[in-house]
Amino acid sequence: MIGRREFTVASLTAAALAAMQNSGSAQAPATKPGPSAENNHAHADMNDACAKACSDCQRECDSCAAHCARQLEAGKKDHAKTLAFCHDCAAFCATAASIVARSGPLAALICKACVDACAMCAKECEKFADDKHMKECAAECRKCEKACKDMVAHAGHAH
Repeated sequence: MIGRREFTVASLTAAALAAMQNSGSAQAPATKPGPSAENNHAHADMNDACAKACSDCQRECDSCAAHCARQLEAGKKDHAKTLAFCHDCAAFCATAASIVARSGPLAALICKACVDACAMCAKECEKFADDKHMKECAAECRKCEKACKDMVAHAGHAH
């Protein structure tokens, strides 16, 4: 049951909106047909999956960068390049996760860049086939690369 206060607030809000519409200071929303609820749900699911993959990859790349730093300290200079790739890939992934999670207008753009960053990082990490940490990072990068490719393809069909 709606209380007196709620009824008054609702009535005043409706009256204010009607007055603004009649005065021309506010326009009614367009009534053109929009995407169905099913399409909106699929889009939200796609965003969630991509944002999660990017976030997971960012954390794995940060962890792998720390691993590479320890390897460098131990004298394994061949990890320097991979450390740099992991740092950069983590930054791309963190930005992509943020933009995609909020359905930003540049989501497809950052996802295109994230595809490339993840592919390059995975390629560098895959050079260390005997290192479990590097293998895990490469696998996470490949998952993110796929999720971002899927997101870009979906964005291309959404418009």
